[in-house]
Amino acid sequence: MASNSSVKKVSPFILMMIVIAFILSLSALYVAADSLVNQSEALDGYSFLVIGFGGLALSVYWLLQTRRTPVRASLELPRVITTLECPKCDFKSIRDFQREDYIFKKVGSCQKCNETMTITAVYREPEKKKN
Repeated sequence: MASNSSVKKVSPFILMMIVIAFILSLSALYVAADSLVNQSEALDGYSFLVIGFGGLALSVYWLLQTRRTPVRASLELPRVITTLECPKCDFKSIRDFQREDYIFKKVGSCQKCNETMTITAVYREPEKKKN
């Protein structure tokens, strides 16, 4: 038999807890109805009524949450850019960040004058605004 990937397995423990919460909620509603019909301690009747409906709502919410597929968190790393400048001819070059880049580090030679270039900025590329 082939397994269906769209079916999500629910832990029997969680399912048991949902069923227990549902049964306790129904019993609280029964006690509330009995108390209100017999006119004995109206405050207790209303309290059990609130507890019963709250428990029903909670157990239905839990059941719906176990059926949903979990949201996968995705992390997009921002692009980090390094700016290189030549102190002699003011030539600027921009490249992707490389490990061990830091400001004022001497790297490579200038394309124009062959002087040693210096890292002058390391920054994250600004995000494009969504309209």
